[in-house]
Amino acid sequence: MKVLVTDKISEKSIQILKEEVIVETNYNLTPEELAQKIKDFDALIVRSGTQVTKEVIGAADNLKVIGRAGVGVDNIDIHAATQKGIIVLNAPEGNTIAAAEHTIAMMLSLSRNIPSASNSVKRNEWERKKFMGVEIKDKVIGIIGFGRIGREVAKRVRAFGMRVLVYDPYLSRETARSKGVELVDFEILLKTSDFITLHVPLTDKTRNMIDREEFAIMKPGIRIINCARGGIINEEALYEAIKQGIVAGAALDVFEIEPPTKDNRLLTLDNVIATPHLGASTREAQENVSLDVVKDVLRALKGEQVKNPINMPTIKDEDYEKIKPYMVLAEKMGKFYVQFKNGRINEIEMIYNGEISRFETKIITISALKGILSVFLQESINIVNAPVIAKERGIRIKETKSPEIENYNNLVTLKVKTDKTTGSVSGTIFAKNDPRIVKIDDFYIDLVPEGYVLLTSHRDQPGVVGRVGTILGENDINIATMQVGRKYPRGEAIMALTVDEIVSKDIIKQLEQVKGINKMHLVIF
Repeated sequence: MKVLVTDKISEKSIQILKEEVIVETNYNLTPEELAQKIKDFDALIVRSGTQVTKEVIGAADNLKVIGRAGVGVDNIDIHAATQKGIIVLNAPEGNTIAAAEHTIAMMLSLSRNIPSASNSVKRNEWERKKFMGVEIKDKVIGIIGFGRIGREVAKRVRAFGMRVLVYDPYLSRETARSKGVELVDFEILLKTSDFITLHVPLTDKTRNMIDREEFAIMKPGIRIINCARGGIINEEALYEAIKQGIVAGAALDVFEIEPPTKDNRLLTLDNVIATPHLGASTREAQENVSLDVVKDVLRALKGEQVKNPINMPTIKDEDYEKIKPYMVLAEKMGKFYVQFKNGRINEIEMIYNGEISRFETKIITISALKGILSVFLQESINIVNAPVIAKERGIRIKETKSPEIENYNNLVTLKVKTDKTTGSVSGTIFAKNDPRIVKIDDFYIDLVPEGYVLLTSHRDQPGVVGRVGTILGENDINIATMQVGRKYPRGEAIMALTVDEIVSKDIIKQLEQVKGINKMHLVIF
């Protein structure tokens, strides 16, 4: 078999390939050049430089697998590859240890003022009292996000004698106990920790998850490490918290804008340590991602099970077009549910009614799971790894099918059991490809799942809807659609407002003060 490598990978990995296949290296190809070149190759290995477009994939006659030496696969048209039955895989674990070790290095440097002390000595100063540090033994560290990197950090800080708190809404208490950590609510972690380290992705829901409100409840003297993504911490709020003495120091490997601008005030503070996004920058990590992807590509070429697949299993062509809209709907239902319901998820059940129950629905169920998990987890969630990640977190998955028709020819219901409640969301497809959420718990509704949605729980009484509209108008928030669901007049009700702009925390707090409103959630699709 023939393998084409179009971005530089380690020499050792090239040699491993050459032992089993014919290897050609050809770097800096344009998509047009690659489309002409790819015809006779069985595998393609890339990094971030090569653009594997739909046209490239369309020109491939023998291509069985595309391997990305790294995590991100934005440069690969995964849908086109899936449609053609080509496996896409990556190497997400190769930099795990590097990122965890960098987090530990940042924490130790922060606790002992190492960068500032080093610079002082180099200026021929000797000010030992000025750089008095703190020990980490017996301190409390809060880990936000307990994926691969968060778990490796936990192992290491436990060896230092630290008490480990974890916030991760997808982690079960049983799994947490087995890892020797304490699973706590977000607010408890903020109030209790001496150190906080972040290991979540940057999404609309995690952006500025550490903001002024969060700093206000932290223990004075807190130290914060962010080796995940810039934007998870509000940098201006962090600067203010440091100046106010709430935060004793911060260690940042990532920034909202990279490289940070010259006017970034955090860089003027002696108790801020900054590195230029070095989390994965070790010789070993770069070697590891090359070796990981090469070994997985060889597995794929041999017909063996691959370790890190990205795309979904191949579906029969005649079924795919019928199933695809329900995959999209299910993912949106999952993403919708997890943004307005509380509690740690124990069980997910997908219920299929009507003609859709006659199909193989596992991929639809996994799509719902993908939507649920992708809101918070740092890992790249896809329909192949979502069940594995759910299992790791102790989440049970069930399917129930019935050909009987209720109110719709096809109805898909996502039922979720948490440690606090049980709730459900139901949806269907109108026409050929028009997804709708038609029921939330016991409330019937007709919601197009897209954009920004304000979801209320309120009493059905005069003035509630009008006052909400007024407050949004006063804040220049445009309402696109409004749907109201109720069981009976003047009883419990819900309202879903599709708005054109994102709504800030302050405005949501203002809306929750409206008489009759019980709770207000911003849901982002």
